[in-house]
Amino acid sequence: MNQSATAELPTAAPLVVTDIVKRVSGPSGDMTILHGVSMEARAGEAVAIVGPSGSGKSTLLGILAGLDSPTEGAVTLQGQSLSELDEDGRAQLRAQYVGFVFQSFQLLPGLSALENVMLPLELTQQQNIKERAMAALGEVGLVERASHHPLQLSGGEQQRVAVARAFVSKPSLLFADEPTGNLDSVTGDKIAELMFDMRKQSNAALVLVTHDDDLAASCDRRFRMSDGRLNEL
Repeated sequence: MNQSATAELPTAAPLVVTDIVKRVSGPSGDMTILHGVSMEARAGEAVAIVGPSGSGKSTLLGILAGLDSPTEGAVTLQGQSLSELDEDGRAQLRAQYVGFVFQSFQLLPGLSALENVMLPLELTQQQNIKERAMAALGEVGLVERASHHPLQLSGGEQQRVAVARAFVSKPSLLFADEPTGNLDSVTGDKIAELMFDMRKQSNAALVLVTHDDDLAASCDRRFRMSDGRLNEL
């Protein structure tokens, strides 16, 4: 059974979410943030999650990535149930299969663009790290900025570095949290186009949280989060 499941991983949905409930305790008692959320993201598919602030999008994204745990329900990432792993196991799974692009770029200021892109490869002790990172920077058009530090780059260039870092390890699943939120519309459109192109090349599943309806419309499927409930549009 285990051997068969392993063999099917490349074609299975990288992300499967089943009946996720998240409750937290507050001064006035328990509060339910997520109500029975279910979804999946298939290989090569772009899935958008839209909704107002406070609707539960960020909480859901943290649970999908294994950064938080649901009160009820299950998240299966690349065929592995996150609830069966401890914190180190979840971190190892993320390092192996998951890429991230954040609104605030999340680059380390003390490292060059090249060194930031090298990080995911170093964490998983892969080979030809510098060459692969430089190739990833080439894919986003920033080879000549490889030695620059984040504060020496524009916002658009920093997000290009972040996209290169997200894809350098060839993830099967990419989480993007408002990836164009800190960019002007022209730069944001270019970053979105780049991200979708690289997702298509790598056949990765993309889960995109955004307030941008045009960006969401570029995805294969769209979901709306409202009051902790997720509905497909």
